[in-house]
Formats: sequence, structure tokens, C-alpha cells
Amino acid sequence: MSNLKKVLEIGKFAVTAECGPPKGADPESVLKKAKFLKNKVDAVNVTDNQTAIVRMSSLAACSLLKTGGFDPVLQMVVRDRNRIALQSDILGASALGIRNVLCLSGDHQIFGNQPQAMGVFDLDSIQFVQAVKAMRDNGTILGGDALNMPPDIFIGAAANPFADPLEFRAVRLSKKIMAGADFIQTQCIYNLKRFETWINMARDRGLTEKAFILGGVTPLKSPGMAKYMKNKVAGMDVPDGVIKRMDGVPRDKQREEGIRICVETIERLKETPGGKGGHIMAIEWEEVVGEIVERAGLLPRPV
Repeated sequence: MSNLKKVLEIGKFAVTAECGPPKGADPESVLKKAKFLKNKVDAVNVTDNQTAIVRMSSLAACSLLKTGGFDPVLQMVVRDRNRIALQSDILGASALGIRNVLCLSGDHQIFGNQPQAMGVFDLDSIQFVQAVKAMRDNGTILGGDALNMPPDIFIGAAANPFADPLEFRAVRLSKKIMAGADFIQTQCIYNLKRFETWINMARDRGLTEKAFILGGVTPLKSPGMAKYMKNKVAGMDVPDGVIKRMDGVPRDKQREEGIRICVETIERLKETPGGKGGHIMAIEWEEVVGEIVERAGLLPRPV
């Protein structure tokens, strides 16, 4: 069984982190990043050609993490695969002992290093969730053909509480949960008031009882990073107060301030009704995850 699923089902506040595969074929680079996460988190997300940049496949990197003793979360985007490939990779992941999948749309290829690539988008992310659920629960692929062994997969989806209009975000979350999502990981949270409004809307609809919601956090390294995320990253909400706070400390203290903001956000998540965990996206900064988890009072992790 998925370790992430076990932790959530016993009622513990779950902790996941993100690990981006390398821009090459070196397996040691995956394990080198992952060593910072050992015994610090319950599961490790492996991104799937994030920002549409060519990297080692998520499935291969997850397999490496599995052999290293981690519980990987296979991120899969519908941008690059049709329904045949999506379902095939789900079966392959289950056969390799990978027990978690996060079903995503994917960043548009025009923003990556292969802008001439043709996007597939044969299914959307909600249809992909439905397909995986049918494979697992009914033992059938799209079209109804039976599988000789269904995949054992804990199904995840993403949510962005900060995109507009706010009212629709709860509706979209409902669609993903009704389609079969067991857990939800959100966009990075900097605007806590907006996040709490969103999760209250979800709770009022009974959604927090139907799926486990893990709030996303990303430690800031500098005011410049905060400004870039505010102005250049679609769907991101970084309040001016956060930028001012980062600007207000000496340069050599800015990373520490970013960590402090991240820890404070996790502390709020722990107290938020309906919040069941935190997802730490320390972009190319995996070595700080253990410190964040420890300072947030989340060690030791459940065995």
C-alpha cells in the first residue's frame, strides 16, 4: 500500500516533497537529491517534464526512488500522452510498485525548450482521473476492456485556490474529487486568507471529507523570486506584504526569512479544518526540506 495513503488514513498530518528529475540520464543525481528527504517526508513527488523542459522521465525517476526506499508520487501530464500511453504507464507504474499518481494537465509546451512540440491533450486531467479510477476499481480500461490485474494506485489531482473566479475553484475541485481523486495537492500558498476562504468553501460542500487536501508551500530565496512568482507565474498569488517582508531583511538573511514564512504557513495549515497535510516544493533546494519539517514540529514521521 502507498505509505502516503497509510499516513493520511490514520489521521496524521502528511508531508510530501517534490523532486525534479535531471536534464540528463544520470541516475545518481536523482538519488543525491532524494537523500535530503530520507525520513523527512512520507512521499516524494517526481515532476513530469515540468515547465515543458525535457528531463528524465518521471516514471524512471520514480522507479529509482522506489529502489532507494522512498514512496514516490508519479506526476503524469496529459500534454505529452494520448489515452493509450497514459493507461499503459499507469499499469507499468503499478507493476514497478509505484503506488501514487498525480494526474495533471501540464505546463503548455510553448513555455519550454521544445515550443514546436505538438501538445496531445487527448484527455483532460479530470478525464484522466476518471480513467485511473476505472482501471483500479472496475478493472477496466477506457472502452470497457477488462484488465487481468488492476493497478494498485492512490489517485491524486492538483488544485489552484488562487485562480479566478474563486467560486469556480471549489466547483472544479468537486469535479476532480467526484471523478475519483483520493488526495489533492494545491498550488503554493502565500495568500493564506484566500486559501482559507477556498478550503472553507470546499468544507461546506463536504469535499474535505471525501478527499485529503495537502496545501502546497514553497520557501522563497529572495524578494526577486517572490516578485517573479507574483508577476510571471500564472495562477500564483503572492501578496505585497510577503514581498515587503522579504525586502525588509538584509540580503544574507533573506533565505532564512523565506524558510520562516514557509514554516509559519505550515503551522497555519496544521490548524486549518480540512487541511490534511503539506506539500513542500523547494525548487532545486531539497536540502532545506528537513529543516522546514523539523521547525514545523513534524518530525519524526510515522513509520
